[in-house]
Amino acid sequence: MSRVAVVLFNLGGPDSLAAVEPFLFNLFADPAIIALPNPLRYLLAKLIAHRRAPVARQIFARIGDTSPLLANTEAQARALEAILGGGFKTFIAMRYWGPSCAAAAQAAQRWGAEEVVLVPLYPQFSSTTTASSLRLWRRAAAAAGLAAPVHALCCAPIEPGFIAALAGRLKVALDAWPAGLPVRILLSAHGLPKRIVARGDPYQWQVERTAAALRQELGRPELDCVVCYQSRVGPLEWLQPATDAEICRAGAAKIGVIVLPVAFVSEHSETLVELDLDYCELAERAGVPRYVRVPTVSDHPDYIAGLAALIGAALRHGESVLPADGRRLCPDKFSLCACGEPAR
Repeated sequence: MSRVAVVLFNLGGPDSLAAVEPFLFNLFADPAIIALPNPLRYLLAKLIAHRRAPVARQIFARIGDTSPLLANTEAQARALEAILGGGFKTFIAMRYWGPSCAAAAQAAQRWGAEEVVLVPLYPQFSSTTTASSLRLWRRAAAAAGLAAPVHALCCAPIEPGFIAALAGRLKVALDAWPAGLPVRILLSAHGLPKRIVARGDPYQWQVERTAAALRQELGRPELDCVVCYQSRVGPLEWLQPATDAEICRAGAAKIGVIVLPVAFVSEHSETLVELDLDYCELAERAGVPRYVRVPTVSDHPDYIAGLAALIGAALRHGESVLPADGRRLCPDKFSLCACGEPAR
């Protein structure tokens, strides 16, 4: 049996308050985030990171001075290894903090990987997340001398295990909902500037596919569900409607709110602070009669089983960047889709 390295991509997060500013610099120095040539991008990233660091440190101080993202990803990796069995080993590659893509590539090389499967923990593809990580991996693998065949997943917005895990989490909240109290379900995804979508990024389209698949899985067409976007920053025009605006709209109508993260698969500052603390306080001020936040899928058995199925499918489809069934999911108008590109 081949030795298969399964590389889990995620954003990463600071592991101390001292790490917040360098983490922010790494984020804004990514050309997928700020599309300027160096040295302009470098200088602007330094400026933005320095200005935002004090507020960001306050955010992380509210959840123990560190991001829980790595611990969450490690739990997912252990659960995945338990399903995949012998011959497979997971490696974590964070885009903006440790463990880095370089560290993961070096570890996979030392382990003697004979095949590599790249698994982004971003269900919906974006040029700012999955594509950025794939580009960085190619450089890191080349530098590490890792020449094993590579199979890469580009997206899994409607993967049955992921959708089943979302539905399972949501059903728990719905079953506990008070009888007679109207409810609106906010399917909240991380925001993206509209100009990135206009350039051909399929992220918004894929988020909507996730929402449609979830509605079908639930089998309850009467449910009031709204796709919305959180975590917008800066002066650019972002995807709408905004999650905070939808909370206020529900409050004005005296409708209770259940918030379900549909683009995050792990707990981190956007869920534990923005959704759990800031938006909960907003809901109270806005007059929302009941506010519930559903946990992310994390290491839900259905989600982990779905990832294992994706890995098996990737190993059957050669060295390219593809969704689970080997066919392009997005319409051709989305020019930034990575589907069919070489995985190296």
